[in-house]
Amino acid sequence: MRGERVVRVCAGMLVAACLFVPRLVAQATPPSASAASSDAHFEEKPYDLILKGGHVIDPKNKVDAIRDVAIKDGKIAKVAVGIPVSSAIKTVNVAGLYVTPGLIDIHVHVFWGLKKDDYAGGDWAVMPDGFTLRNGVTTVVDAGSSGWRNFETFKERVIDRSQTRVLAELNIVGAGMGSGAIEQNKEDMDGEKTGEMALKYPGIIVGVKSAHFTGPEWLPYDQAIKAGTIAHIPVMIDYGARRVERPLEQLLENKLRPGDIYTHMYGGSRGEQDSETGGPGKGMWEGRKRGIYFDVGHGQSSFLFSVAVPLIKAGFIPDSISTDIHSDNVNEGLKDQLTTAGKFLAMGLPLKEVIAEMTWHPAVEMQQTQLGQLSEGAIADIAVLNVRHGDFGYIDGSGAMMKGHERLECELTLKDGKFVYDLNGRASEPWDLPPSSAAKQAKKWTSLRIPTGIPMRPLNPQMAARMAQFPPRWKPYTEDANGKVTVKAAAKLTPQGAAKPKLDVPPPASTWATPPADSWPAARR
Repeated sequence: MRGERVVRVCAGMLVAACLFVPRLVAQATPPSASAASSDAHFEEKPYDLILKGGHVIDPKNKVDAIRDVAIKDGKIAKVAVGIPVSSAIKTVNVAGLYVTPGLIDIHVHVFWGLKKDDYAGGDWAVMPDGFTLRNGVTTVVDAGSSGWRNFETFKERVIDRSQTRVLAELNIVGAGMGSGAIEQNKEDMDGEKTGEMALKYPGIIVGVKSAHFTGPEWLPYDQAIKAGTIAHIPVMIDYGARRVERPLEQLLENKLRPGDIYTHMYGGSRGEQDSETGGPGKGMWEGRKRGIYFDVGHGQSSFLFSVAVPLIKAGFIPDSISTDIHSDNVNEGLKDQLTTAGKFLAMGLPLKEVIAEMTWHPAVEMQQTQLGQLSEGAIADIAVLNVRHGDFGYIDGSGAMMKGHERLECELTLKDGKFVYDLNGRASEPWDLPPSSAAKQAKKWTSLRIPTGIPMRPLNPQMAARMAQFPPRWKPYTEDANGKVTVKAAAKLTPQGAAKPKLDVPPPASTWATPPADSWPAARR
């Protein structure tokens, strides 16, 4: 009998909760959210997004002209003239700007962590999303920070958690890259184990790296090539110290395979420059003829105008422009990918060539040709760039400065068909107007926050009950039954130059004659 009464009481409480909680949730839900939920079915359109009227530079498809770019489900749907605005959920006007594939930086160090003076899980690395997306860079390749011993830690900590697409070249040293003797440890250079780890993660491990070796032996390069051959991926060489026992020309003419990569091509300290003519050093032309790729890898001190200018004048231009970014150079001459690209504009390379060296060319070098292009069906990684004109200064790895008259600036970045960076709010909604139909479908075309009025996450009953105790949030506009919108007076900004009325309000604290701290009584001991 007693148990039956308990069951009846519990059932009654459950019914009351079912009746009461939805009422609280309905009271707490903002009107615009209710409207959005009731208008769950939107008109189906051919495209999610159109970038309208930009100058498209797509080196892979040899496009260099004004075109519209349409995107659907994260892929390039169409590149053409005059795609109708009505055919997309959202259209963004990019007239006067350049639309390119998302930029690819194939030489970075992003295996960050708490270890001191280290690239492999240390403080010399940088977090990728902080410097990539705002520069139009959607894909980076970590150049050998991790080895086969710690790659999976790198994958869990960085690759799997980053919005930027992070790929990796595996260091031939099993412990990866760092200070002290770690990179000189010949006992830890194992081509077979490195190749096996690369085969375990195809499409993520896309290359093998040898870096900073100062000894006279060929061992690290032979082992790196062994690993690359096992995994069918390219090898990138940072040649370390110059040694007569292993001259650069022998590496380029005899050791490296066609398709391998020589980075720091304008460093000048390893034999890249002829000391008599200033032009390309011995073996450089021969390496290029054999199919070796040459990468910039700016770094802290591996790019000098005194090397780059004569080599470029001789016709020895890069295959790819990369940064070699790490914590020691982000505030020095390097700064970022677009600053590095600006140096090549200042040295006379045309914009079309510079874009190719940051998109299609590095995609080919890393055998990731699904990237770096705007073909129909390709991944919709896109950079929208502005070329600013003026007087600018560019700094190389020695601190020397070159004047330039063009600077690249990123306006918008899209990854997988969605906005991930918007410098000037070109894709954003006006703050003083109701959310548009496009805003209510924002998940289809942006990863950025859009003021739809729809809660960021579902409200639990407790939160709904608390919110129901307060009036709804103030809106800068009113909307009548016919949908007519009126901006409230308090939301209208005073026109520039107009006389502002004198308000009888307390002055700001910064104008007080006596700071509050000076007027307080002395504290008692």
